[in-house]
Amino acid sequence: MNPSPSSSSGGALSGVRILDMATVLAAPFGATLCADHGADVVKLELPDGSDTLRGLQPVKDGTALWWKVANRGKRGISLDVRQARGRELLLQMLPKFDVLVENFRTGTMDRWGLDAATLFAANPRLVILRLTGFGQTGPDRLRPGFARIFEAKSGFTSLTGEKGGSPLHSNFPVGDAVAGLFAAFSIAAEIARLRGDPQAQGVEVDLSATEALFRLLDPLPVEHEQLGLVRQPEGNCASYTAPSNMYASREQVYFTVVASSNAIFARLVTAMGQPGWASDPRFDTNPHRVQNLQALDSALSDWFSAHSYADIERTLEAAGVPFSKVYTIEDIQTDPQFMAREAIVRLPDPLYGSLPAPCIVPRVLGRHMAIPRTGPDVGEHNAQVFAEFDVGAEELASLKAQGVV
Repeated sequence: MNPSPSSSSGGALSGVRILDMATVLAAPFGATLCADHGADVVKLELPDGSDTLRGLQPVKDGTALWWKVANRGKRGISLDVRQARGRELLLQMLPKFDVLVENFRTGTMDRWGLDAATLFAANPRLVILRLTGFGQTGPDRLRPGFARIFEAKSGFTSLTGEKGGSPLHSNFPVGDAVAGLFAAFSIAAEIARLRGDPQAQGVEVDLSATEALFRLLDPLPVEHEQLGLVRQPEGNCASYTAPSNMYASREQVYFTVVASSNAIFARLVTAMGQPGWASDPRFDTNPHRVQNLQALDSALSDWFSAHSYADIERTLEAAGVPFSKVYTIEDIQTDPQFMAREAIVRLPDPLYGSLPAPCIVPRVLGRHMAIPRTGPDVGEHNAQVFAEFDVGAEELASLKAQGVV
């Protein structure tokens, strides 16, 4: 019997304090996901606001819109930990934090006098999450990296693009997002461990963005060892199931269809007026359909291109065939399903009043989560946060004059 949900507010990570001193996107995204679920995340930046994400498009009138939504729900402080006083302040703050998130090149924190031994001396139960392109060890440990580098090296990009053509990147840093998901998972897992054992000690989490992407590709090693296969890009087709492709209607509306099970395939071809295809020896099983993919997809493409999208939509809906038009953000904003679940929320913002962003994921029945505000300006919460560590207004002004904050 399922327990009845009780109404509550605050997320599962309420009470967890995270100091996010990472830059750009992957590691900060992981911290943001934790903030979505109740963690108190303090975003630490250099006083000059030089985080690259503040300069990435979209930028409007000098305002970094991506920064605002990517760092939602965080309080912002500025602190130059490379300076002696900045380092002292960081170590003074650490006992009140559960997690430190950083993504500098391997060894950078050590050079600043903030090696693991020093951090653990300040807080023995600290979780230090280090997210780098390739990890803390190995010959690539000092290499710089960005999402497209992780995507290419992990094997992920080798699966995209048209058959026989150039591999393709997405117009979004998927590698950063995947690494950020693993970062949030790592933090939640370690917090669960610490909450379960008051005597447990802190750890360093060595998260490689390249390995995070590679972790998604379960079948690649085993099919290479056991079958001698090196999976290649197949355009919008899939080498493991069919039909599963992108098609276009008569008016060139693009949509994707997956009818890989025998039952769904039978419903699809019956709806198309070709019920005999379900028993055709070329198409009667998924392996046979994959082997005869060119003939199958040619026939499907011809049928779809002869019909309007409205007719196709009605036909596939009635037949219970999984499909979707390829949505743009304009489609998402007006789609009844997205609208019914309020998948786009309005983040309170001091400059714009509010800005749209994706909702908190996942939802927990009976738990009402507050909508986070947009990401902070550089040092926006200096006075508030540093006051929690007995740094008064006079000292804060002096530190600002010295370029420490």
